[in-house]
Amino acid sequence: MPRSLEPLDLTVQIPYHFRCPISLELMCDPVTVNTGQTYDRSSIESWVATGNTTCPVTRALLTDFTLIPNHTLRRLIQDWCVANRAFGVERIPTPKQPAEPSLVRSLLSQAASESNPTHSRLSALRRLRGLARDSDKNRSLISSHNVREILVNLVFSSSQSLELSHESLAILVMFPLTEFDCVAIASDPERISCLANLLFHSSIEVRVNSAALIENVIAGTRSSDLRLQISNMEIIFEGVIDILKNPLSSPRALKIGIKGLFALCLVKQTRHKAVSAGAAETLIDRLADLDKCDAERALATIELLCRIQVGCAAFVAHALTVPLLVKTILKISDRATEYAAGALLALCSASEQSQKEAVCAGILTQLLLLVQSDCTDRAKRKAQMLLKLLRDSWPEDSAGNSDDFVCSEVVPF
Repeated sequence: MPRSLEPLDLTVQIPYHFRCPISLELMCDPVTVNTGQTYDRSSIESWVATGNTTCPVTRALLTDFTLIPNHTLRRLIQDWCVANRAFGVERIPTPKQPAEPSLVRSLLSQAASESNPTHSRLSALRRLRGLARDSDKNRSLISSHNVREILVNLVFSSSQSLELSHESLAILVMFPLTEFDCVAIASDPERISCLANLLFHSSIEVRVNSAALIENVIAGTRSSDLRLQISNMEIIFEGVIDILKNPLSSPRALKIGIKGLFALCLVKQTRHKAVSAGAAETLIDRLADLDKCDAERALATIELLCRIQVGCAAFVAHALTVPLLVKTILKISDRATEYAAGALLALCSASEQSQKEAVCAGILTQLLLLVQSDCTDRAKRKAQMLLKLLRDSWPEDSAGNSDDFVCSEVVPF
């Protein structure tokens, strides 16, 4: 039964010719191959991508891999969906057709040509952006046409209009960069300075796109010297953290802000700059607003910052830090638990105040549950170290019953 029909009355029968011969599910984007057989686009593309060169039904050789949309069949399927909506059938959307290579080449040529008027180049870029948003296949096609080199030149060209640069930046962050691309940007101080300044642009979209490119460059650069050169700019920390502070930030903005801050904090020598820019307060204040993946990354960043003295002091000064970290244990994921336990271990090792707050927040119960759980070995070791560290702070009625849970040998993390 297809995904869209899972909750349906089981008496609803999908007409045989509406089913894809490969997946046997209702077709959403029927296309016809050169043998005359029709398949759902995603299914036949997967079939060909795995190295098959024959028609699945007729076994005839596919001499042409062009897929022709079967609009008539798609409309019949849509009509059938509407007729059966009383049974919970949802109408399949009209699919957007994939971009043609000739169109992509034309748009890129139009955007790159300095002899074209600005409005014409902007129009080409906006159309490219729309195509890239439509599907992974379109992005793959566009990426195969040297798009990164063209866009990088447009983003950092001093002779182009700012609007052209910003539109190029919006498209560039939709594509993964090669290490060569990252090094080319990271090794140019003027380009890094340009991105840093864009973090304070009046448009939140431009700011977020700049942060996204900075994160991509840091993550894609192996050179520790180049990463240090980027993270040495204090305004980059300030700009990224301002994105996280902004109450109007979208989920995408929060995700990019967290990714950017984490990438910057991986550089040990400049973590104090993150603290000075307000990273500790911002991470704690925003933690509850993040989805699972972003919360994991935020907790990893908190643990990194707790490894330096000023970072510990900043987190200790925030009244919600310890209670929030204790609450996080065993609540989000194994990774999140490990990072939270690591941060708490650093804070409690540095501050008696944090020890008292942790005990009051119920950390003993959380740690005892953690050492008995299926969590990672690193998380359990950190929990055991915390149990030993907090031994003198335990309530009297629990101290005598906790020996079974504490390991005599502690492995440092």
